[in-house]
Amino acid sequence: MSLPNVMINFKRTGVSAIQRGERGIVALVLNGETQEVHELNNIKDAAGIDQLTDKQKEYIQLAFMGYIKPPKKVIIVFRGSEGEDYNQAQEVLESLKWDYLTIPEIESGDVANVVAWVTSLNKRCKVVLPHATTADTEKVINFTTTNIKTSVGDYNTAEYTSRIAGLLAGTPMTISATFAPLKEVIGFDQLTKEQMDEAIGKGQLILYHDGEKAKIARGVNSFTTTTQDKGESFKKIKIVDAMHRIEDDIKKTCEDSYIGKYSNSYDNKCVLITAIQAYLDQLVLEGILDPDFKNVVEIDVEQQRNYLKSIGVDIENMKALDIKKANTRDKVFLKSQIKILDAIEDIVLNVSI
Repeated sequence: MSLPNVMINFKRTGVSAIQRGERGIVALVLNGETQEVHELNNIKDAAGIDQLTDKQKEYIQLAFMGYIKPPKKVIIVFRGSEGEDYNQAQEVLESLKWDYLTIPEIESGDVANVVAWVTSLNKRCKVVLPHATTADTEKVINFTTTNIKTSVGDYNTAEYTSRIAGLLAGTPMTISATFAPLKEVIGFDQLTKEQMDEAIGKGQLILYHDGEKAKIARGVNSFTTTTQDKGESFKKIKIVDAMHRIEDDIKKTCEDSYIGKYSNSYDNKCVLITAIQAYLDQLVLEGILDPDFKNVVEIDVEQQRNYLKSIGVDIENMKALDIKKANTRDKVFLKSQIKILDAIEDIVLNVSI
């Protein structure tokens, strides 16, 4: 009964995707005397790190505040006194798993380099940066609120990115960070309604005060230039987080439970498809995918046809089913269409009296 294990793995991944989505991982790059890496499960774990300054301990505490839940963990990467730039820290980060990166001590001149580096990474991750005005990518959250005053201290834009990263990492995939309250905030440089609309339109994540408390104005990233392949949905942090989680889950399960472990027969392709479909169905039940949309995965007949032609197979008289069943050596060509549910954010109520 070995083949169904793949499907079971995907089903379990579907269930645990909610748990992982609720508690992401924050990576925190800090200045230090020596290059070190520490993984913290809670704020108490920071007590044993000798080179932490009092201010850096505050950054860690801000990250662990989270939102619905705290982050799963916070990874501290000290770049060391010899590192004039962030190259060494970046090399370390490339080998680690994390969801949101923040660099609360970053200088404005280093922001563009970090944007370019994160954008180039072949991994599903995001970075929260201060005033990353030219980023224009879903992988960068451009935080721009200034002079944040809280009940425990005052912070500039860069310093408070650790709080934003922790909040985003603690936001479940079923909700967005829009209007997430920041109860510790007692003041910041506020914008007019017109200025806030303009900032959000430019892909800036800003704070908003509703008269009682500070909130995230809208959960957007820095992506603004839409294309045919990347539309308006790529501007939303919630949607991009779900995209990244789904891709990571499917990729990990394929690598761990399928690649190299089964012959590439049509029957085994169907087992893989059934497994992925079961995972998508679970995400529908958990409220991540739209239940009214046909969220499906299937063999990509067109890609498979082109591949067969490229290796010299005569496909002229082959029907679609023949194409699906054909020997594709070690290649599997699949396609899927899904629709991720957004959160309620804009409400229009017409009242007749």
